[in-house]
Amino acid sequence: MFDVTQWDISASPSVRIIHLGHACNVEEERYTERVYTIREGETLELTCLVTGHPRPQIRWTKTAGSASDRFQDSSVFNETLRISQIQRHQGGRYYCKAENGLGSPAIKSIRVDVYYLDDPIITVHQSIGEAKEQFYYERTVFLRCAANSNPPVRYSWRRGREFLSQGSDKGVEIYEPFFTQGETKILKLKNLRPQDYANYTCIASVRNVCGIPDKSVLFRLTNRTASPTIKLLVEDPIVANPGQTVTLVCITSGGEPTPTLTWVRNAEGLPKNSVLKGGTLTLRSITVEDSGVFSCVASNNVGNPAKKSTNIIVRALKKGRFWITPDPYHNDDNIQIGREVKISCQVEAMPPEELQFSWLKNGRPLRSSERMVITQTDPDVAPGTTNLDIIDLKFTDFGTYTCMASLKNGGIQEISIDVNISSTTVPPNLTVPRGKSPLVTQEGDTVDLQCLVSGKPKPIILWSRADKEAPMPDGSMQTESYDGVLRFVNVSREMSGSYRCQTSQYNGFNVKPREAIIELIVQYPPVVEPVYTEIRQALGRAFSLTCSVLRAHPSRVLKYEWKLGTRLLTVGQFDTRDETEYHVRALNREGFGEYTCDITNEAGAGRCTFLVTGKAYPPEFYYDTYTALWQNKPRVYGFKLQWTQMNPNAVDRIMAYRLGIKQTGQQRWWEQDITMDGVIQKGELITYNLTELIKPESYQVRLTPITRLGEGDSAERIIRYSAPVNPHWSKFHCSFDDEAICMFTQEKTDNFDWTRHSAATRDTKYTPNTGPSSDFAGSKQGFYMYIETSRPRVEGDKAQLLSPSFNVAPKNPYGTVTANPTYCFSFYYHMYGKHIGMLNIYLRQKGQTGPDSSIWTLKGNQGDRWKQAKVNIHPTSSFQIVLEGVRGPGIEGDIAIDNVDIEEGECQNPPPNNLMSSALPVSKHIWPLCLTMLLVLFSCRR
Repeated sequence: MFDVTQWDISASPSVRIIHLGHACNVEEERYTERVYTIREGETLELTCLVTGHPRPQIRWTKTAGSASDRFQDSSVFNETLRISQIQRHQGGRYYCKAENGLGSPAIKSIRVDVYYLDDPIITVHQSIGEAKEQFYYERTVFLRCAANSNPPVRYSWRRGREFLSQGSDKGVEIYEPFFTQGETKILKLKNLRPQDYANYTCIASVRNVCGIPDKSVLFRLTNRTASPTIKLLVEDPIVANPGQTVTLVCITSGGEPTPTLTWVRNAEGLPKNSVLKGGTLTLRSITVEDSGVFSCVASNNVGNPAKKSTNIIVRALKKGRFWITPDPYHNDDNIQIGREVKISCQVEAMPPEELQFSWLKNGRPLRSSERMVITQTDPDVAPGTTNLDIIDLKFTDFGTYTCMASLKNGGIQEISIDVNISSTTVPPNLTVPRGKSPLVTQEGDTVDLQCLVSGKPKPIILWSRADKEAPMPDGSMQTESYDGVLRFVNVSREMSGSYRCQTSQYNGFNVKPREAIIELIVQYPPVVEPVYTEIRQALGRAFSLTCSVLRAHPSRVLKYEWKLGTRLLTVGQFDTRDETEYHVRALNREGFGEYTCDITNEAGAGRCTFLVTGKAYPPEFYYDTYTALWQNKPRVYGFKLQWTQMNPNAVDRIMAYRLGIKQTGQQRWWEQDITMDGVIQKGELITYNLTELIKPESYQVRLTPITRLGEGDSAERIIRYSAPVNPHWSKFHCSFDDEAICMFTQEKTDNFDWTRHSAATRDTKYTPNTGPSSDFAGSKQGFYMYIETSRPRVEGDKAQLLSPSFNVAPKNPYGTVTANPTYCFSFYYHMYGKHIGMLNIYLRQKGQTGPDSSIWTLKGNQGDRWKQAKVNIHPTSSFQIVLEGVRGPGIEGDIAIDNVDIEEGECQNPPPNNLMSSALPVSKHIWPLCLTMLLVLFSCRR
């Protein structure tokens, strides 16, 4: 069966989120969003149901902007988001975003609440200022119980087997500190009595939500209970040589219960080579990096933990440097006979107090004298510095001076630094070689920036950016160079700019730094757009191709060259414009192919590529087909396949579609051509009925458009068989156990909404004398719909729940119309509480003017039990059932409904208290009810 519908069915996207995983509860937060509750460690599975044509693209995010949480990559763009073994930090607001290029994207959110309960912990404290030698003798004691949880914990205390409550014992007080906001519960024992020495149990409960069991912890309070005390059997500080083994011993000297000992280092973890056994910490083959403050901590949850520390210092010498300072009283940076010169030597040492220096001249020991003044510390410079002042420099003072650094207790190899003082010792000078600035290179090359440094001794050269405050290519703010050369490998355009080379003030003269600037210019090929694009055209049409330059260096010496394949079309040179165009006046068969535009400068070329083809775009399957699947035979089913054609007028007329179909999992495709008459317009809905599909197999379908130039792009989809709501399609049933609630919806113009709930998760803290204790079948796990009448609801507020739309239509595509049907609408209701308002049932028909037709009503308290109601209805057109709950005078007025049915025929054995309205007209020419709905079927197929 083949059909073409002449209208545009393109539609912007819409979304709904439903859950498929282990939900404890899903409820609607009035005026905000849906809340999904799940137990930690379970699997979160959310599915985004979308409508819209073309088929919208789906993306899941944890925040409104991006998928920021730890999603599996494959799930972010799927309809179903799955997180196995969900953790508490993964709770939050999840968004499903659907877009198809029409209108604004559709976004829905759901808040995921992860429930958990950690083991509780009891800590014991004495009132401040009362601590004596005997910790708990006639003292006030506080037992504090705390546990991490969601939702908040409800605590209870037990002494032995006796449950404690506020007021049950004058010597006991139970309270929650105001500032903790319910995070803890404190048991206060006032002026400790003999009977207070006992076993105390704290029970933490989240009231079995999500099946989370209660957890408890026991503490034994005795007259020996005391906070911990410890001793360190080590020195402080401990100084060790690298490679040694250091052992730290900590023992408990008091505390009941027996304290637990542990070691920590500063704010970081213990070294990798450490071995912890009880209170003994062993550090094997200790290194300089293992230095730090090590603390022994003892805890028994009584009072404050005890803590004692020791500092481990590992001997080390590093970073030896020197500098020469000319006579500061003369404005001259040179060393001259008869003037003063100072040689400074600096070394980093641990521990610094063990550092010692000695000086040699030409290999012989040098002692301090009137002309050779040696000082071990200099208050004007960093610690670990020694100076040699040569006063009234003489020719005989020329030579090599050696600074020797060592540690007093040995174990570390000494450091020596040689400094030569002679007539050739001169301050540095810095220049840039001719032709090295500006330095022009091309992207991807290796380039050397060079500064020539003279002087003796030659200082280290420091490189940095001169044109902006930015790091060097290696990431550091400064780069050292010992030969004055800075090499860049694989240079990029971002490296263009000015670089400063500068003499350092160490390992050379302590004078004003010399510096020079080098300009680096990086040339790169043109950056063009589009890099690649596909253009689909029909024969005989005119079109233009445009290639634009975004940036290039040099930017004005640009040439362009257009080609089709290897055939040269045109060449030219840019003037003031940044783009070039190529025009095709009338496309012929030889004009199909790959067009390229190469734009070149000295550094290379950038290329725009245009693939011109006559291939048709792929068809776009329509997924929102009304009653797509039908059954009129026992073993086979039919499917209404619908699609539109993407950009049908872009290419030559589509003459046919090649339909391919195969069972999923099979290799063989069956193909046939579907001939098309006339020109397909944009948005036309094309229908082809697939028949004789075998139940319950799924099928893979492929559609390929065909023009006179050949096949276009294909599109594929999966067709899945789904059983009907009822084998004869004559009955609709909804027990609200599915989160989709059978596609019932909330009326938008009422005062508040119905809520889906189960007795297992309903909190009766505030309204205990109303609402059901199970669903209609007696299950506490089963779901139902109810109205919550607590504040802020007021008397007379209405909540309306709308059924899906039911069509009065033929039973199947080949069926005939029957007349004068009657349908039975039945449901269970629960109306218990002294403030019960009213439950009304209305019939809303398509095309109806005026208010909805009342078909059933009941008010007042009906007792704590489920009752059934049945009523005959006689619709004359497509219709909906409206269930309206009206709030009574108080909060004990919750009304619930469950197990809604609609079936063909008169109601059988209606309950005696049925209140039926006879105000509905009965037509003699009524179509039979087709109890199918677009969204219901869509949900079933999935």
